[in-house]
Amino acid sequence: MKLDINGRTHEVDASPEMPLLWALRDLVGLTGTKFGCGAALCGACTVHLDGEATRACVTPLSAVAGRKITTIEGIAESALGKKVQAAWIAEDVPQCGYCQSGQIMSAVALLRSHPKPSDADIDSGMNGNLCRCGTYNRIRLAIHRAAES
Repeated sequence: MKLDINGRTHEVDASPEMPLLWALRDLVGLTGTKFGCGAALCGACTVHLDGEATRACVTPLSAVAGRKITTIEGIAESALGKKVQAAWIAEDVPQCGYCQSGQIMSAVALLRSHPKPSDADIDSGMNGNLCRCGTYNRIRLAIHRAAES
């Protein structure tokens, strides 16, 4: 199976039922996308499929054939991705950092659909991305910062 990941074609030998997360991590070696819950509840595994935030832990490879996959390793290729990552650093968002790749991927998708989000837009758009360290206020500040830049 051929996968378009971060603008590159990767050929993987895997079952069509294999979750995208495991193909990314174990077969392609892109480990920035994290395993959290395995049930699409925490957001740690968020990637973009054709620009839309998607939970990789429950997305089978059969659903991604012919689609553009973007991971945290490739998000800075876009101007918006660079802005979000810069805002994350400026606001000192991460503590442990485990959830941050999924948070950033969701924030980029949110800002694509809501370039000037309200707090309610952010709460709605980031719903389902859990942070055990509780950096939600800094995440919100970073999203506003990225929107203003």
